[in-house]
Amino acid sequence: MRIALSTLAAALVAACTSQPDYRAETAPPPTVDSVDLERYSGLWYEIARYPNSFEKNCTGVTAEYGLNDDGTVSVTNTCYKGSLDGEKDVAEGTARIVEGSNNTKLKVKFAPAWVPFASGDYWVLALEPDYSAVLVGSPDGKYLWILSRTAQLDPVVLDGLKQRAEALGYATEPLEMTVQAEQG
Repeated sequence: MRIALSTLAAALVAACTSQPDYRAETAPPPTVDSVDLERYSGLWYEIARYPNSFEKNCTGVTAEYGLNDDGTVSVTNTCYKGSLDGEKDVAEGTARIVEGSNNTKLKVKFAPAWVPFASGDYWVLALEPDYSAVLVGSPDGKYLWILSRTAQLDPVVLDGLKQRAEALGYATEPLEMTVQAEQG
């Protein structure tokens, strides 16, 4: 059992470090000033993402956030493998707010509580005033997402979020557009 747990922990660490870095800057990027977690809670559609191993072949990706009684944030990520009618894959996690960040920096963990070093940075880098779209990522440039409250995002808003990413030192060429169902 101990060998299996050590192997799992080593695999998780390797998975976290093997992701390419798409940010040339070394100084941490600024986040938005603050996030109202009640307004942020709810369903978000993934519009674009950096390629990553845990979302390989994912379409129709959504993230749903909720507030827990203990001050953490519940995270439910859903994707459909291969196509919008493919096999549904759901990952449940928990995010804790980084102290002193005004809810703009979170540590998200999808692994069991007993697995150390398995949380990732989730920084809110840009947020539309009406909470309709957001740019989130990791400060090291390994992860970046554009999320929207709707399955399709206005191209002007999308361009604005990409421009903000570039201003923060993130490459936007690697962003992959996520296939989403048309909203009717």
